Amino acid sequence: MLTETSRENGPLRRIAIIGGGAAGWMAAAALARVLGPRGPAITLIESEEIGIVGVGEATIPPIRAFNAMIGLDEDVFVRETKGTFKLGIEFVDWRQRGRRYFHPFGVYGPDFGPTPFEGAWRRLRQVGLGQPLETYSICAQAAAAGRFARPQPGAGPLSQLAYAFHFDAALYAKLLRAHAEAAGVVRREGKVAAVNLRSGDGFVESVTMEDGERIAADLFLDCTGFRALLIGQALESPFENWARWLPNDRAVAVPSANAGPPAPYTRSTAREAGWQWRIPLQHRTGNGYVFSSRHVSEDEATATLLAHLDGEPLAEPRVLRFQAGRRPAGWVKNVVALGLASGFLEPLESTSIHLIQVGIARLLEMLPTRAFEPADARRYNRLMATEFNSVRDFLILHFHATERRDTPYWEQLAGMSVPDSLLERLRIYRATGRVFRESDELFTKTSWLAVLDGQGPEVEGVEPLAEGLPLDQVEARLARIAEATAQAVRRMPAQADFLRAHGQAGAPVPV
Repeated sequence: MLTETSRENGPLRRIAIIGGGAAGWMAAAALARVLGPRGPAITLIESEEIGIVGVGEATIPPIRAFNAMIGLDEDVFVRETKGTFKLGIEFVDWRQRGRRYFHPFGVYGPDFGPTPFEGAWRRLRQVGLGQPLETYSICAQAAAAGRFARPQPGAGPLSQLAYAFHFDAALYAKLLRAHAEAAGVVRREGKVAAVNLRSGDGFVESVTMEDGERIAADLFLDCTGFRALLIGQALESPFENWARWLPNDRAVAVPSANAGPPAPYTRSTAREAGWQWRIPLQHRTGNGYVFSSRHVSEDEATATLLAHLDGEPLAEPRVLRFQAGRRPAGWVKNVVALGLASGFLEPLESTSIHLIQVGIARLLEMLPTRAFEPADARRYNRLMATEFNSVRDFLILHFHATERRDTPYWEQLAGMSVPDSLLERLRIYRATGRVFRESDELFTKTSWLAVLDGQGPEVEGVEPLAEGLPLDQVEARLARIAEATAQAVRRMPAQADFLRAHGQAGAPVPV
């Protein structure tokens, strides 16, 4: 016979997800898949009357692992979300007006034995030889040519392709909902009127719906967006504001008609008080201007965005307001916050959905029993803090390492103090051009190198391991890498052709 103690330490029986959108339905689909039909009952509560703040329509490569984990076929995903493929991000006017660079997925060339590729490449560049970094990236070259293919077996450049997606976030949530409901998740329509705390320990016991129904659970996931109904309002978990480093607090967004075949990359263009995104889908292009309201008004930002569209606008512009930052404790008592309820980092590097994905993965890794061991929550919060801080530093790099001083906005950002963790990276890079990936953080050496080289901090010396390399051998090997990369790109189909064979939705993709 079970004792009272064993029941309290038993597995979760009921999980309630408060809020839908990408965060809620990603969590529902993942939990249902991993915990299975014999796991806890999962209920998702959402209201059609409450608008959903889109967390971005561009992603990074880890989303492929998430979709595979929940059993979502990639061609079906692309077709149902009217998606396109993404090989990286083009940055325009960030270092200075008139200059651009590309942040590719994947890798550049192979290392020269113990000498990292970037060390050998930089030594050659410092004597006026070699080509720009993008020459050695299959993703950068394919993006420039408008081509796409999935990775192929072997050791050549085509095996090094890495990619993510552009997609309609609302359609993704709809697809996830169907997937989750088929796995047994129950959706409850309606608004939460009250959050009921348990006497004694302050855990959330239940929520009361507007119609009076009380829904109880062992574990609650707060996916209520910026409202943070449970984690912020009920449990009063504080929010750490990062405006001193990431001052953008507004975004105006509008879809537009496609002006040609969708490109296999996102474009980010620096503006006078922020930056503008362009995200090409099969049926339209997503556009937005992320800006600081202290430097430009909403009306001025809207006018700037509309003046720089590639095609005709398809709807009225919509303004979103936010604060950059995070909750140091995203897991409090029996509530775990996901998505915007846990924090927000602007979508410059398409990390919003990834942070949801990481939160879900960490929760599954530390899935509690009904006893809710406090050490589980402490470890979860520590790991999520590391994840957020790493992404924060990478975003700050784009704004701080710039030669622009042409507006008060850019002058402020170039002169600001940065976190010590980023300052250390910058000092190491400036000394020898070294880049590194700390532990299992999100952004790889390719990412750090692409942005550091593209944004332009000067490098004073050379990687010591590259000093003894014969320059003629380095030059010849880099030339072979560049030629192999160019040949591989020529064998790839145009993205429009690939889409017609793998995931075209509705009307033909423009050619």
